[in-house]
Amino acid sequence: MSAIKINESNFREEVLQSEKPVLLDFWASWCGPCRMVLPIVEEIAEENPDIKVGKVNVDEEQELAAQFQVYSIPSLFVMKNGRIVNQSVGAKSKEEILGMLK
Repeated sequence: MSAIKINESNFREEVLQSEKPVLLDFWASWCGPCRMVLPIVEEIAEENPDIKVGKVNVDEEQELAAQFQVYSIPSLFVMKNGRIVNQSVGAKSKEEILGMLK
């Protein structure tokens, strides 16, 4: 499964009400480190059907970015049962991102 575009209208259903853990990637098209993380996040989405992966474009979804207090990107959040259980800022390796999900 590929990463899902998360926005204000599908956030509740796709993230808060998800049965699976959710990896949220807050990113922007102009962000170099975000472009480095993009293929890794997509790969994790494809290889891990037990995890839901969502991408939040901070330029398009400023309210969600503010809600999560995203001041630097890429910012990664792991959500379980509607709660943040892990987070990190900056480009990470695949191993580091998968480690956040444990």
